[in-house]
Amino acid sequence: MEHILLVEDDIEIARIVRDTLTAESYNVTWASTGMEGLEEFQHMPYSLVIVDWMMPEMDGLTLISHIRLQSDVPILMISAKSDDCDKVEGLEEADDYLAKPFSLEELKARVRAHLKRWRRYNQQHEPTQMAHFAHDLSIDWDKERVLRQGVEVALTQKEFALLKLLAQHPMEAFTKEALYTHIWQQVNLDQHTVTVHIKALREKLSDPVKTPYFIQTVWGKGYRFIGEPL
Repeated sequence: MEHILLVEDDIEIARIVRDTLTAESYNVTWASTGMEGLEEFQHMPYSLVIVDWMMPEMDGLTLISHIRLQSDVPILMISAKSDDCDKVEGLEEADDYLAKPFSLEELKARVRAHLKRWRRYNQQHEPTQMAHFAHDLSIDWDKERVLRQGVEVALTQKEFALLKLLAQHPMEAFTKEALYTHIWQQVNLDQHTVTVHIKALREKLSDPVKTPYFIQTVWGKGYRFIGEPL
């Protein structure tokens, strides 16, 4: 069965969409807030995400930005915002946009189309299991193993998650707030937690702060990965 994540805070709309797609033999997981949707997405792989724009804790656009950090899964945004400028803004983040109220037949047709393209995409793009960088750093994404100069580095789950997020988006600066929200799945920033984990990660990778090989501090912004891929 195809797994679909539905993130919608309106209980009645969520029930109708879930029941409609379940009747089409899809496995639907429902989350009622943006933060809950992010947590659900990180627990298992999905073939399609349906996201409402306006939600508590985290709006749909912010949720999509976090999902895009780890997946190219097709995303369909549904929203009561129907102006052309809203649709354009939504489509800059999501793959498709459906204004409320919408036809259930149109919803089913769009879901089928996106799932068909996603299956074709997955057949053409096999993930790379290992990544190698200058200064003798290797990362096994699937087994969550890190090697530095041929020796395995013992990272905690959060440390590996931080390294993975940074390394899979090289040269992109992440704020402490973005890192905290994505890794710890909380919206109330604890800067000390991020700082401590980045420090520990650097120490374990033998990555000097002043002349880093891998994790660079972007003053006034946050951190970015500068490792040179091999």
